Order: sequence, then C-alpha cells, then structure tokens
Amino acid sequence: MTTFADLGLSQKVLSAVTDAGYTIPTPIQAGAIPHALQRRDICGIAQTGTGKTASFVLPMLTLLEKGRARARMPRTLILEPTRELAAQVAENFEKYGKNHKLNVALLIGGVSFEEQDRKLERGADVLICTPGRLLDHCERGKLLMTGVEVFVIDEADRMLDMGFIPDIERIAKMIPFTRQTLFFSATMPPEIQKLADRFLQNPERIEVAPPSSTAKTVTQRLVASHNKDYEKRAKLRDLIRAQDDLKNAIIFCNRKKDVADLFRSLDRHGFSVGALHGDMDQRSRTTMLANFKDNNITLLVASDVAARGLDIPDVGHVFNFDVPIHAEDYVHRIGRTGRAGRSGRAFTLVTKADAKYVDAIEKLIGQEIEWHEGDLSALPAPMESHDNDRGKKGRDRDKDRGRGKRGSGSKTEARTQEESPKSNVAATPEARTESVNAEQAKIDNRRSNQGRNSRPYPANDDNQSRRRSHHRDHDDGPTPVGFGDDIPAFMLIVANAKG
Repeated sequence: MTTFADLGLSQKVLSAVTDAGYTIPTPIQAGAIPHALQRRDICGIAQTGTGKTASFVLPMLTLLEKGRARARMPRTLILEPTRELAAQVAENFEKYGKNHKLNVALLIGGVSFEEQDRKLERGADVLICTPGRLLDHCERGKLLMTGVEVFVIDEADRMLDMGFIPDIERIAKMIPFTRQTLFFSATMPPEIQKLADRFLQNPERIEVAPPSSTAKTVTQRLVASHNKDYEKRAKLRDLIRAQDDLKNAIIFCNRKKDVADLFRSLDRHGFSVGALHGDMDQRSRTTMLANFKDNNITLLVASDVAARGLDIPDVGHVFNFDVPIHAEDYVHRIGRTGRAGRSGRAFTLVTKADAKYVDAIEKLIGQEIEWHEGDLSALPAPMESHDNDRGKKGRDRDKDRGRGKRGSGSKTEARTQEESPKSNVAATPEARTESVNAEQAKIDNRRSNQGRNSRPYPANDDNQSRRRSHHRDHDDGPTPVGFGDDIPAFMLIVANAKG
C-alpha cells in the first residue's frame, strides 16, 4: 500500500502530514503528487471531498524549500473562485507548512489593501487570491507576476466559466510561459476541457473517479413539493424535523434573496440557523462559517458560494431548497456531506417546474435518484391557508365593488356612482375644486393620524393591519402585493371638462 513517504515529499512535509494524522494518501493525491514534483502540468479530476487541495499544497511546499521570494514578486499563484475557498487553502498551508518559513499572502475582497500590501512588500512565496482582487493589485502597480513558477487553478470548471475566462486570460498573460500549471476539479465538461487545454502544456491527466460522479457514502433522495415558497418552506421544516440523526446541515438556495428569506423563516420557527451568501461582508462570512464548524449553529442556509470545496468534514445532511440550474452544482452541493468516508444524506425539494433540471442531474451523474415518500404525481392539492381564503374573498369584493354588477340597485353601488369622478364632469369648476380640496383634506388628516400613532396603516383599519402583519411575520400564506391604503393625491384630481 502506497504511503506519503513513497511519493517523494520532503521530510519537513512528511513530518507535518504525520502530525496531522494522515499516513495513506487518497487516490488523487497518490496520482498527482509525483507528477507535480516533476514539474509536469496536471489536470486532476476527482470527487469532491477526496483531498484535491492537499494534492497541490504538499508538492508546492516541497518545491518551495529552495529559493526565496522577492518583494512584490510571488513565486507561486493559486486562484480560487470564492473567498472562503481561498481562506481554506491558506489554512492548509499553515497546517502542512508549519516546518517551513514561508510567507503566504491571501488576497481576497473585504480586507483592506494596506494590510495586503504589507504582506506583498515582504515577499510572498505563496499567493492565494480571487481573480478580481489580484487584478486590482496589479492595476495599482503593487504586483509583478514575472516570478511565478507554479500556477494553480482550483475548481477549474467554475474558474473557467464564462464569467471568469477574461480574468484568467489576463492573469495568464502576466505569468511566464514556462510556468507549471495545475488544474483540479470535481467536474470537467467537454466544453470546459477545451478551454483548460489552452492553459496546459502536455498535461498529465489524473482521473480517479468518473467525471461528475457522486460519493457512494451519500444517500440521495428527491422530495416532491408545491412551487409556492411558503409551502416549500413548510415542507422543508417537516423534513428537517423528521431527521432523527440530524446533527448539522447545509441548506442550498439558488438566489441570495431566497437565502435571506429562508433564514428569517427558519429563525422565526425556532431553528438554530445562520446564513451565508456573496453579499455579506468578509468578516460576517468568516464568523458564520466558524460558528457552523464549531457547532454553535445547526443549520447553515447558503448560496452556491458554499458549494465549492469547503471542507467541513462532519456535515451530516444537505438540503437543496432549490434544484440547481446547472447539473454540476448538484455534485458539489451534496459533496459537502459524506466526506472522508463518512456517511451523509442529501434531500432535494422538487417542484413540477424542476423536472428538466432533475433529468439533467440524473444524466450527468449516471444514476436515477430515488423519491422520498412519492413523486410529483402523488402531490396533494395545493394548500390553502385561512388567510389566503380571506385575501381571495377580499380581492373578489374589491373586484365587484370596482366594476359593479348590472341590474344591481344596492345602496353601496348607488353611493359609489354618486362619488365617482364621472358624476363631477358636469359640475361647475367651483364644485370640482371644493371636491378635490375635501379629498385632499381627508388624505392629510389620515396621514397626520398615521404619524401620531406611528402606525403603517390607518387607525380605523385594524383588521386589515393585523392580517398584513400576520403575513409579514409568518409563513402560512402568500405575501399580498398592492398599492396599500393611501391613494396618491394626483389620482384624485379631476380633469377639466372642455367643450
């Protein structure tokens, strides 16, 4: 059986690996490290959670034992798609490079340029960064990339996605052509492979698992759900409560807005929950991840910023509140559980509109995912809450009141016709002016009452206020949308009748 000592690593690196508790390399590590030490270009493909980060960190530490970095001229460059992944790689260098005296610079957003500039001035043996912040430093004239010997692109399929191609090309032109380039990813679609070939020179391809395959230690299930957000949230809560062995879990949403909405919903229902998405500042994101790793919170609602490469070994469950639009993201999401040989469970909430995305996922991973308690055909009729019925009846009344019914002689309709703007067309200008002034006085009086009472609704509309507050604070009905109770003054002005 192959050990780390058989891979050609230096004694300092081997000592740090042993202290970390590892003796046997994973297949991707055993295949990539020897070629990396020979300074070959590498395209490594393996399931998430199989140790791809150590596959380039360990050989880089051995290669960097010779030589020193000069000011503002890094010796190696590692690109990561997210700040969290970049910070995680920096932690790996601290753990495995404790016997080395290397300067590791982390360039990510959310941190002041001055602090990063001080690290670069001392000379960076290892430069770990996101593409945007790296280009910012280059444009400020703070970096010279001509000394880069090893160029690593982690999560290659994401980094080479359409949004990153221009940045990667700009960065690659700054680096010497003789550099060593390492690509690592869990998925490598053919169209992305063509782009990767533009940056690799005669690469050694290490593929230890079928591309886009999922770990056998993860139990995958599909859960049928209605497409209403409040019904999906109710289904998710029931699903979470039904897990007897749930220790912690990551819940993925497709949009940052949905992350915030779901976080507030779960928090109101008494769950221990946190949120993580790209619009949060770096300090909040780091604190939230630390709290989740330390089990201070049980559930972490996140966007795909947490789907790529985050190494939290003891995650027991993954819930996909939304089916990922890109099938490759499904592989990365459920890869947050079942890591390092542990068992895990992954549940995906599916609506009828998601059927095509589920088909794409099953085609990508080459297997059919089982349904949990019946498929979409077994869905019951959409749930109608009491408040939803009341809202519908209210809309019907408003509809009838606005249009009226022919042949109806009710006093309400007569009064409505008398007060309608059409009845004022034939009135004198003085009468029209008095009518407008009276309506404006009512509006001013109502607004002044709102200001004194510090209430968002008129004082004589308590029932409607409570109903809207109920929708705002709970998830048992849809959120009503409308103009509110105030009618803008300009809509009450009657046009002058001419002729």
